[in-house]
Amino acid sequence: MSDPVLWELVCVRCAARYPGLEVRTLCGCGGTLDVVHALERLKGVVTAQTFDDRLGARQGVYRSGVWRFRELILPLDDASIVTKPEGNTNLYEAPRVASYVGLDALWLKHEGENPTGSFKDRGMTCGISMARRLGMERVAVASTGNTSASAASYAAQAGMEAIVFVPEGKIAYGKLSQALAYGARTLQIDGDFDAAMALVQQICAAEGIYLLNSINPFRIEGQKAIGFEVLQDMGWQVPDWIVLPGGNLGNNAALSKGMGELLELGIIDRLPRIAVVQAAGANPLYRAWVSGEPMSPVKAETLATAIKIGDPVSFDKSMRGLRACGGVVCEVSDQAIMDAKAQVDASGIGAEPASCATVAGIRQLVQAGVIPAEARVCGVLTGHLLKDPDTVVSYHRGSLDGIASTWANAPISVGSGIESALLGMRRG
Repeated sequence: MSDPVLWELVCVRCAARYPGLEVRTLCGCGGTLDVVHALERLKGVVTAQTFDDRLGARQGVYRSGVWRFRELILPLDDASIVTKPEGNTNLYEAPRVASYVGLDALWLKHEGENPTGSFKDRGMTCGISMARRLGMERVAVASTGNTSASAASYAAQAGMEAIVFVPEGKIAYGKLSQALAYGARTLQIDGDFDAAMALVQQICAAEGIYLLNSINPFRIEGQKAIGFEVLQDMGWQVPDWIVLPGGNLGNNAALSKGMGELLELGIIDRLPRIAVVQAAGANPLYRAWVSGEPMSPVKAETLATAIKIGDPVSFDKSMRGLRACGGVVCEVSDQAIMDAKAQVDASGIGAEPASCATVAGIRQLVQAGVIPAEARVCGVLTGHLLKDPDTVVSYHRGSLDGIASTWANAPISVGSGIESALLGMRRG
């Protein structure tokens, strides 16, 4: 079996240390935990070539775009690993979107191409694998949708019971349908994500259920692989900027942690700058960043439901990572998100609304002169287009409350004859 000495858990807030195989998601002081690897043992042993040699594996855990980097993710034995496999998502050159945001060139890493349609699968393979290693039989999450879909799928594959807590009436059907189909016990609560998050922590503590939200430090380890794979896709040439949306803030915490580890090992020679984009209606990180004050939770309200979170659990890790990477935080309106989404979708790539906060944020940062037009920029798209199809159709039909359908491509009703069909084809 794997050696627990190879990693330990360390509190971000007070630096308390815990054994690597202790069933624990928070420090005794209430702070979040890091998985700290024994990097000294990897220096000169693990290189970019180590990971490149595993590309294209046809069987085994190295087919995964997470476990290909296992030394820096979690050195578990093969029998503990639960993989679909995930990762190996496309990095698209997006000239149409680059023109829209004002860049000479833009790359979009599409995490919506993961098995359940979002980046959550990268963290979930790691979290579920640790649950198996620890002998857990039940797992639980609070979710706005994508986490519940991923947890339900991976738990089903591992033969575990999954319990998911979702806000009633505030989850897109494309996501709710996944949790139901994969067999999770789905509990709809009278409240928002933050209420669901508070409840699931109480339930897990009382019932001995393994919590798989991004407060779980092993989830963060899996999500580091987004950044690792971006660099591998780009021939290990570090982009100037990586831009991504911010909800519970696990992704930017993960990317900055992983980049720091690559730098320490000498696999890269500099850190990319990281920009986190929040919806203006769900912006606690942005408010704290601008004010310099501690984070205060907000009542979240945005069409971008995947980032509709007012009290993010990874705030401390997020701020640490942003400072280390010379990062910035911005906020964008729902109008800007939906217009950016129309451009991403029309380029043939497509993504859910929260993903497209990335593109709206890049556009804003270019216009403000923060990101130069010639910069090498990679934006992360976090979820698939079909996660929230109702919002897509409503935008193009002009029926989203408070949103102007700037780039509408409305369906055209025609009769059954050739004349009316031809007329419809020529309209506009």
